[in-house]
Parts: sequence; C-alpha cells; structure tokens
Amino acid sequence: MNKLILLRHGQSQWNLENKFTGWKNVPLTPKGESEAKKAGELIKKHKIHIDTVFSSVLERANKTAEIALKKIDFINLWENDKLIMTCDKNLNERDYGDLVGLNKQETAEKFGKEQVHTWRRSYDIPPPNGESLKDVVERVSPYFKESIKPLLNQNKNILIVAHGNSLRAMMIELGMYKAEEISKIELPTGSPLCINLNKGELVDFYYLD
Repeated sequence: MNKLILLRHGQSQWNLENKFTGWKNVPLTPKGESEAKKAGELIKKHKIHIDTVFSSVLERANKTAEIALKKIDFINLWENDKLIMTCDKNLNERDYGDLVGLNKQETAEKFGKEQVHTWRRSYDIPPPNGESLKDVVERVSPYFKESIKPLLNQNKNILIVAHGNSLRAMMIELGMYKAEEISKIELPTGSPLCINLNKGELVDFYYLD
C-alpha cells in the first residue's frame, strides 16, 4: 500500500485579506509559513517517506512545499539546497477571471450574494472570464492520468502541494467525491490529507494529526 498526500498551501496574504486569488502570485503570511512547517512535522511524525513532489507553478504552493520538507531528512528530494519537485500550471488554482484581487465581501455587495455564491460554488458556471470547477477538473484530470497515476501504480509515495480547487479536482479523479458533492468540501490550509492506495485504487483517506 502506498500514500498520496494532498496539501493545500498555507495561508496566503490574500487568504487573510479575503480576496479572490486565482493565478496571481501572492506570498504566504507568517501563519501560512507556520502551517507549512506543521505539515512537514506531521509527515515526519507519521514516518511517511516521500518519493516525489508535485506542485503548481504558483509561489504560495512552492514555498509551502519547501518549508514543509525542509526539516525532514529526505536526501532524495534536495539538490544544492533546492527542493526537487515537478511544477506544472495544470495544478494551479482555479482562474477567477475578473474577480481576481477583489475582496469577497465587497464582490458580494457589488454583484449580489446569490450571483457570487453561484460563481464560487456551482460546478459548471464560471465567473466572468474565469474558470468553473468543471474547467479545472478538465485540466487536472489528464495531467493526473499521464504524470501522477503511473507513479502511484509503481507504489510511490507522492506529495502534491497545490490549491483548494485543483485538489478538489484531484479528489474527483480519485473517486473520493462526485462532481455534485465536491463544492461543499472544504480543504483547510496547511493540513495534509493522506490517501491510502492499493495498486492505484482508493482504500481510505484522513487528515494527519
């Protein structure tokens, strides 16, 4: 049995400011850095050896991965003090289009709570010039099948550090939730979700504590 760990990045500055972030590069807050460190401590506590790391191309996810794994003796993952990880835009957060940079409360006041709720929580209705969750699934799924699943089938332990919506897409691909359920699933920042697999098939999943 091998493990896939899904880790949403630590709190970012725009998480703190309640803004739509999307593909915008925003740094971690001190709390976010602390969450990333705690995530690494939990992986170490449970003695999970990580073989391969995947991340989006966004700073907040990359930094979370680096902080989380810095204090763990994974010689195979470091070269010249740089974390070896595969970064790909297919693992990026959902693109919120015209909403990027806007405060969520102010956006609700401007467009109406129901409209903003629809943009945020419907499966297939995108915000203006942005992506729906369905769009995210359609870019994450092929990448998962081509680049990640073959390694899982080889019994590798994999860490994916990404974003709320790209990780939701991954959960659909793994059969953890159906499309109509996934919008209700909240992924806390900096909390490693451990998924046990047997020959590539889902066994169970739980947050490390």
